[in-house]
Amino acid sequence: MDLAGHIAIISGSPGSGKTTVADAMAHLPGVPKVHVHSDDFWGNIKHGHIPPWLPESDEQNRMVMQIAADVSASYARHGYFVALDGVVRPWWLPAFEALGLPLHYLVLRPPVEEAIARCTARGGDSLTDPAVVADLHGQFADLGVYGRHVLDITGLDRTGTLDAVIAALDSGAYRLT
Repeated sequence: MDLAGHIAIISGSPGSGKTTVADAMAHLPGVPKVHVHSDDFWGNIKHGHIPPWLPESDEQNRMVMQIAADVSASYARHGYFVALDGVVRPWWLPAFEALGLPLHYLVLRPPVEEAIARCTARGGDSLTDPAVVADLHGQFADLGVYGRHVLDITGLDRTGTLDAVIAALDSGAYRLT
């Protein structure tokens, strides 16, 4: 996987394996790599934070995605492969497309029951509300023209999912033009 200067957005609902895959990719040998965990940018907001799944969070979410895009671009322009993970919906892609850098968009799709089970098992500060997880999963059900960016990971373990993502990136089929 020689994608120096590329940004791969690894998206999907909570519990789809985005963070696990992005982190594993960043540790692979080869070109310099970085994992940008977009949840950290929401977590940096200490006062005035609006949960990103609420309708009134739109302005905040667009700002956070712009920050994530800008950080990713800085790494990519210095020759790093960037694996950015997050619940990145298609309407947030313009911030990344405007960068003028090679960009890939992959939406990991496990069965909703699997996503909910993963989230509820985490505990702590993680999103564990099954109704919210199911709603976010549903937001990736009909992606229109971005439907070709869905990677069905039903039945895949961590290694299988990582291998599927690497193959998808190598194929070029998930690249945005």
